Amino acid sequence: MLTIIDKYILKRYLATFSVMILLFIPIGIVIDVSEKVNKMLENKIPFTAIAVYYYNFTIYFANSLFPIFLFLSVIWFTSKLANNTEIIAILSSGISFTRFLRPYIIGASIVSVFVLLMGFFIVPAASEGFNNFRYTYLKGNGKQLMRGENTNVYRQLNDNDFIFVNSFNEESKTAFNFTLEHFEKDQLTYKITASRIKWDPKKKVYILYDYTKRTLGELNDKIEKVPEKNVAFKFELADLTPVVYIAETLPLGKLIDFIEKERKRGSGNINTYLVVLYKKYSVPVSAFILTIIAVAVSSMKRRGGMGTNLAIGIAIAFSFVFFDKIFGTLAEKSTFSPLFAVWFPNIVFGILAVYLLRNAKR
Repeated sequence: MLTIIDKYILKRYLATFSVMILLFIPIGIVIDVSEKVNKMLENKIPFTAIAVYYYNFTIYFANSLFPIFLFLSVIWFTSKLANNTEIIAILSSGISFTRFLRPYIIGASIVSVFVLLMGFFIVPAASEGFNNFRYTYLKGNGKQLMRGENTNVYRQLNDNDFIFVNSFNEESKTAFNFTLEHFEKDQLTYKITASRIKWDPKKKVYILYDYTKRTLGELNDKIEKVPEKNVAFKFELADLTPVVYIAETLPLGKLIDFIEKERKRGSGNINTYLVVLYKKYSVPVSAFILTIIAVAVSSMKRRGGMGTNLAIGIAIAFSFVFFDKIFGTLAEKSTFSPLFAVWFPNIVFGILAVYLLRNAKR
């Protein structure tokens, strides 16, 4: 059962965290508007599109900076408790420091579950809307940049089929220099080539121009040539050249299926996708670690008051974000283990949390 003190601290924990988010989100929106207003007016972007963008921006921004918001909010209200000697009174009543942490852990659990569910189902849709708007309206040649720098795509579709396309055009759903090779028991059985392949969304087929199919036989090869042919392949052209932020836009189930499919295809972006997947689990865990660090740092009444605690808190919070970004990028751009890269900040700051907690108990 929660005591009056537990309810008091838990209420302050959740209320301060909520207020912190509500204070910083409008500031983030104002800064973003000031940076992009000229391009919005220049491109004559509809107001409805802008409104939807800032709805997605709010979710994306809050999720990205959630560790900083949580850490600073705990530092803030715990420092006030310490300055008002409320913590001294609580501990003097016979309550241990570990028992004092109980409402903080409950608060961290509530926030973690909320962030976990947001990351699974709500944040992906917001990320898609946020990134689509930026690449569509705000970046020069944005739709081409959405597909990355590599215009040549060579993929393994399954155990038997390999495909190559060149110069994919997102707007027209067209790619050039198409080749499909089909193997049976490591032997090439047929090869399809076309100068151009275009997806027809109405008929759900591909239109192949300058179509050529060469079927290999034991004695003679069979060659079929036609100027244009409709073919119902079992893949979507957009799957062959996914947008650079595709992993961020997929809910958990689809993300896992997508990673498995890309792994079978031999995709070179697997580490990027795995970083996104692992962060869905690591970020909620950071709520507990940062909460413990914040309490340990701010529960003592210092000579500099709340200003000193906030300065220490800001330094630790930005160090956490720095480690998270550096190791995430390292995993995406190299052969560094994505699992280790994602969890390394939690491991380092988890050790720091244990150390600070032991000192705070003394």
